[in-house]
Amino acid sequence: MKIRNFLNTIFICFLAFFFSFSLRSQPPAMPPVEKMIKVSIAPDHADWTYKTGEKVKFRVQITKNNEPLQNVNVKYEVGPEMMPAVKKDSLQLKDGYLIIEGGTMKEPGFLRCTVVAEVNGYPYKGLATAGFNPELIKPTTELPADFNEFWEKAKDDATSVPFDARLVLLPERCTENVNVYHASFQYYKPGTRIYGILCIPKKPGKYPALLRVPGAGVRPYSGDIEMAEHGIITFEIGIHGIPVTMEESFYDLLRYNALEGYWLFNNDDRDRYYFKHVYIGCSRAVDFIYSLPEFDGVTLGVNGQSQGGGLSIITAVLNSRVKFLAAYWPGLCDLTGYLHNRAGGWPQVSSNKDKIETSKYYDAVNFARMLKVSGFYSWGYNDVSCPPTSMYSAYNVINAPKELFLVQETGHWTYPEQIDRGRQWLREKLLGNKSK
Repeated sequence: MKIRNFLNTIFICFLAFFFSFSLRSQPPAMPPVEKMIKVSIAPDHADWTYKTGEKVKFRVQITKNNEPLQNVNVKYEVGPEMMPAVKKDSLQLKDGYLIIEGGTMKEPGFLRCTVVAEVNGYPYKGLATAGFNPELIKPTTELPADFNEFWEKAKDDATSVPFDARLVLLPERCTENVNVYHASFQYYKPGTRIYGILCIPKKPGKYPALLRVPGAGVRPYSGDIEMAEHGIITFEIGIHGIPVTMEESFYDLLRYNALEGYWLFNNDDRDRYYFKHVYIGCSRAVDFIYSLPEFDGVTLGVNGQSQGGGLSIITAVLNSRVKFLAAYWPGLCDLTGYLHNRAGGWPQVSSNKDKIETSKYYDAVNFARMLKVSGFYSWGYNDVSCPPTSMYSAYNVINAPKELFLVQETGHWTYPEQIDRGRQWLREKLLGNKSK
């Protein structure tokens, strides 16, 4: 009985850990776990992309053990991404195949087909999204006349705050070639601090640097030791002014209490909105890296995904010392989209006049208009967190050199190949010929 109780306790603890991990608000970076029944959908153009007015057909296949299932009940919907469906139906598939006439779009955007198959009482879902002239999508947000003045003043106010930088060596995380520190500095007001994991190559010398800005959520960080092993200083920061080396339970308390929904805090006031100190903190993190004696004083990039993808664009504009950026499925783009009857970026804005006005100063689109450095970008058409309409709204206004690695079927996640491609791009920018 004691052994059984002990095993039950272990099992409950495991479940608690699993659900705690799965509920983190950090977006997933890897493909979702495959299920026994697969609902595969694809538009009839190989690149999933059409011209406005062209009609799309969605090919649906429902399989088990890679064999078509017989007599499957399905429901499907077709409509503009994240908007109400314009076409719905229910039917039974005799041989596991279905062709859905998706229609077309008259304006640039994305048309999504969603299919739910019911097998043995269990629903299995799949989706695919066709793009219609996505390169012509225009943002809905507007650029405030005093946008630059607002952010210049915010930066000037912050630079009057002394860094008071502190580095604490983390011996258990250090490697043969890399020292790892829990680093922090003042950045916004006296007493406010940015915390992060700083990795510095041990070999004496001057090194390029990479700033990593975070996706949405509240969590600890490990630092990018792998990049540091290549001879690159890396600094992975949090944005909430709290240490990033605490136990997971510490972040759970904040994630579901004091910091729950932080992205909406004071979003009706441009001077008090939560992201004001976040944006300034990311810019000041660049200044912090420049203060390091091991930094080469020239070569610095920034990268992130989701919220961090948007922050990468924003940081590269706020701090001109950033030389390049890499952004995966950036959030914070075209926040007012839903108010114009189309998909908008994360986090979406309500129709409140003050919130709309505030969003204009924080929308990554308005920073993207001013980008001057080269960037690597990657996303897919199936993203339901940062819809492709919102990401293209930012990408299409960028006049700086840009490269889009498009993997159409991905959603709010990436394949390993996408990560590898982006990191290789960063290494080439940071190390030049030495990256080979």
